[in-house]
Amino acid sequence: MLAIEALDDVTRVVMSTRTTRAIGYSVSAYLVRGVLVDLGFAAVGREVAAYLDHAQPRGVILTHHHEDHAGNVELAVRGGLPLAASDATLAALRAAPPLDTYRRITWGTPPRLVSAVRPFVCDALCLVPAPGHSHDHHVVWDAERETLFGGDLFLGIKVRIAHEGEDPRRLVASLRAAAALHPRRLFDAHRGLVRDPVDALLAKAEWMEETMHAIEARIHRGWSDRAITRDVLGREPLEHHVSRGKLSKINFVRAVRAGIHR
Repeated sequence: MLAIEALDDVTRVVMSTRTTRAIGYSVSAYLVRGVLVDLGFAAVGREVAAYLDHAQPRGVILTHHHEDHAGNVELAVRGGLPLAASDATLAALRAAPPLDTYRRITWGTPPRLVSAVRPFVCDALCLVPAPGHSHDHHVVWDAERETLFGGDLFLGIKVRIAHEGEDPRRLVASLRAAAALHPRRLFDAHRGLVRDPVDALLAKAEWMEETMHAIEARIHRGWSDRAITRDVLGREPLEHHVSRGKLSKINFVRAVRAGIHR
């Protein structure tokens, strides 16, 4: 299902299925200046194809390779749309390693990017590196309108669960760099329009720093990852069990520990 929401000069395209709604998830793409930021997930591929035919965007910009944001990239490229994405994002989409079961059930299985990509350039919209959530994560910055399309940069202030491979220290740096742009508006891929974006970005960075300090203190005292998780972040949520630990609080702790030894 696609729900369309007009937000002044920005159109929010909210994508969901019965499965994602049952677990409280949706993903948004954004149409701005005739350009679509992100493409959603494969389970809504038919709806996305119909929307592309209707909206006729000039091109697409991808924030990162995760299947809930880039799951319809082959569909769009094969249909002739030009695409802007980082080299790392394109490489990940062409490699397309198998998804974990919980991700396939939630978002569907995206086809691998095999078609030739026609590069897209929009002078008004700039891809800015913002790693941490993933190695290839970028945000899209509209300097003239002081608007940031954050992908998965923000998500919320006190986000305690993490994917395997997330880097909280790089994420903090990306949050502070995004706040330094002084955006007047922030559009998040899962939360929609974020109020007071500079304050929100900095609040998340500060909470993460405080939480990492608490984790590091316990690491230096010899605590186990499980003990630290329970003490600092609390009990694991349902996502931990459904994903078999691939999406969990303990991943946050493990990432902090890994960063100490770099």
